[in-house]
Amino acid sequence: MSQQNKEHSSGNIGFISLGCPKALVDSEQILTQLRAEGYGITGSYEDSDLVIINTCGFIDDAIAESVDAIEEAMQRNGKVIVTGCLGSKSDSLLKQFPNLLGITGPHATQEVLNAVHSHIPPAHDPFMDLVPRQGIKLTPGHYAYLKISEGCNHHCTFCIIPSMRGKLVSRPVHEILQEARNLVEAGVKEILVISQDTSAYGSDLRYRTEFFNGKPVRSNIYDLASNLGQLGAWVRLHYVYPYPSVDDLIPLMADGLVLPYLDIPFQHASPSVLKNMRRPAHSEKVLERIGKWRQQCPDIAIRSTFITGFPGETDRDFEQLLEFITEARLDRVGCFTYSAVEGATANEIEPAIPEEVKAERQRIFMQAQQEISRDKLRQNIGKRIDVIVDEIEDGQVVARSKRDAPEIDGLVYVDTDSAVQPGDRIAVDVYDSDEHDLYARMNPAS
Repeated sequence: MSQQNKEHSSGNIGFISLGCPKALVDSEQILTQLRAEGYGITGSYEDSDLVIINTCGFIDDAIAESVDAIEEAMQRNGKVIVTGCLGSKSDSLLKQFPNLLGITGPHATQEVLNAVHSHIPPAHDPFMDLVPRQGIKLTPGHYAYLKISEGCNHHCTFCIIPSMRGKLVSRPVHEILQEARNLVEAGVKEILVISQDTSAYGSDLRYRTEFFNGKPVRSNIYDLASNLGQLGAWVRLHYVYPYPSVDDLIPLMADGLVLPYLDIPFQHASPSVLKNMRRPAHSEKVLERIGKWRQQCPDIAIRSTFITGFPGETDRDFEQLLEFITEARLDRVGCFTYSAVEGATANEIEPAIPEEVKAERQRIFMQAQQEISRDKLRQNIGKRIDVIVDEIEDGQVVARSKRDAPEIDGLVYVDTDSAVQPGDRIAVDVYDSDEHDLYARMNPAS
């Protein structure tokens, strides 16, 4: 549970945030507004006048985690408001937990506040000086997620996010840039740009021109990324759908305005599986584009996710996936077995793949990728790289390179006698590696 200052006039709120970074941003927005209205935020069930749980409802394990959190909060506190993706299934939740104080879907800040107000009315008018300009963050002080849009216009057969979060709704570009500036002024050193579909930013706004700092800025991902890159923080792009417009971002990476890092969920490589997924189905063109990106920006790191055991996936389909990753040699890869999410149209595709086959294909896939990762990381030995310090753990400096996003990618363990703090950006010399992480010494000139 989140722990913030308990001084309050309105009441104490317990908060549990589950799920993806997009849900984390929703949680931050709710917490920010609650503090602005004089509520205290506590990390104890016993000290909470009520508990808010921001849930995830995407895959079975996430649903189970959310349900367990609700059950525990009901037992230990009894006054619970549920929000987030699982909240879109309010009927089934109410059957299981009929005494919930309120249920809302995702990105429903005002609805959550209304539910809080109905049970614990705010004692006074908001005092915005209780809240820093950057809002209340659940991340460490040196990095923050920046959500640029909500919803998605795609209809991938394995995904129910559009039904929960709706169609694409982009935030005004001046609002995003002002939030980013507030973050940097508050000491944030790395901004992680997130959405359901980052490449599509502004398409619903028809890429209209707005003004920030007296200068015109178009509402598209290129202008947004370019302007974010001028704020002085690392800028990392997540959830980038492989539209042609992505090619325009690579020069920004080569010039150092944006980190040389692309998080692109390819999902598979077999044309037949991609067709069943309703995803782009030209792995040859993907390989060609990756080659061009690497020519323009040799340091680029490409992260992706894949699914094994998708309904109808044949042995040949899986072989094509293995051939793709062997040739693509991606830097960071995650792999999930297909989960039959309630409401996903992919569940109707035949034949369903047995669980043991899904798991075996996942094992083979990740074994192949580990060898690729081990080999690529080994190539860093002897090089000097820039890293950002995340924490000091038992005297060991734990950091990340430009090629590593927090919590999902690798780490750089740094030997140093110098005093460094989380958020410091330092140069290090790499002397060893394994399949996930690098080991380095701090360069004396840092």
